[in-house]
Amino acid sequence: MIKSFTRLFFLCITILLLGSCIQKEPLNAECDIEQVIVPGDVLKMDPRIENDRIFLMLKPTAYLDDIALEFVLTPGATIDPPSGTRRNFEEPQTYVVTSENKEWQKTYTVTCSTDGITTEYNFEHFELNSTGKYYIFYEVLNGQKQYIWASGNSGYEFVAAGAKPEDYPTTPYEFGKDGNCLRMRTVSTGRLGQMVKMPIAAGSLFIGEFNILDAMSRPLEATHFGVPFDFVPIVLKGYYKYTRGEDYMEKDGSVNNDKKDSFDLYSILYETDDEVKYLDGNNFLTSPNLISIARIKEENKVIDGNDWTYFILPFILQEGKTIDVEKLKAGKYNVSIVMTSSINGALFEGAPGSTLLVDEVELVHF
Repeated sequence: MIKSFTRLFFLCITILLLGSCIQKEPLNAECDIEQVIVPGDVLKMDPRIENDRIFLMLKPTAYLDDIALEFVLTPGATIDPPSGTRRNFEEPQTYVVTSENKEWQKTYTVTCSTDGITTEYNFEHFELNSTGKYYIFYEVLNGQKQYIWASGNSGYEFVAAGAKPEDYPTTPYEFGKDGNCLRMRTVSTGRLGQMVKMPIAAGSLFIGEFNILDAMSRPLEATHFGVPFDFVPIVLKGYYKYTRGEDYMEKDGSVNNDKKDSFDLYSILYETDDEVKYLDGNNFLTSPNLISIARIKEENKVIDGNDWTYFILPFILQEGKTIDVEKLKAGKYNVSIVMTSSINGALFEGAPGSTLLVDEVELVHF
């Protein structure tokens, strides 16, 4: 009897000791929306989730006043209002996500649009991102914000070291052709940037989205160009000024005085399918899905000009390509406009100080 009690006593002690060695995993502190599910066949493109902002481009047949969005959250997180709640998206709606450990919250603003995109860009609409670190640009159509523009500002934030919003590569500028304009500058990324062979960050703005998760390991794949477009683009026109920086930096951080920086400005139209949802920095000029392109030629660029230069760039169909009217109606074509202060900025090459100003841009179509 005593032996049995002794064995039972030591068994209980062992269990208690083992229990004290097994620590419970801490509750998740993340509070992110990972996916948005829109009921019905109403999406024109995949949802755009950028930090605390979600943009949904819907088909004209969608009823904005009665949509029940569903969300995939980081493990253990909760959302208010709950996933599946019917809401009126004629105005932007907010959702609050709370982490599993209840210590963190993140407020998302969801904007929906059924209007396609505007085609006149004066760069008068901009705001600071949720952290107040850098500027983002948007358009307004029929009273609703359209977050169709993206830049590399969020990537530069990793090396910004307390930089002010106006010090980032892509910002608004008050001295435009008419009112504000877009300013893109190539800047040094300092010692940290040189360590990872990214010595410069070029100013850039494009229609599409910037995937920050790919920015460090696969930078060319971080730029997702394009949104659905229901028309046939004819020309891209507008005004620019360009000042070239002095010292051209190679990817390894060395200065190459034999090279001169240049800017880039172009628009592309391409077909989407089950395999190709967007083009990126690897294939925007080589993809077989590319239909037409309007791009400024090197010999036509005005460098270091004091006055605004007018540009008009015709769209040129790629060899053997045509535009299918039925596919156009079905939203199978995407369009993008891309601008940058250093033509090789995506390869982290360019001259700090190179500055491209752009204003009064229009995408002419029929």
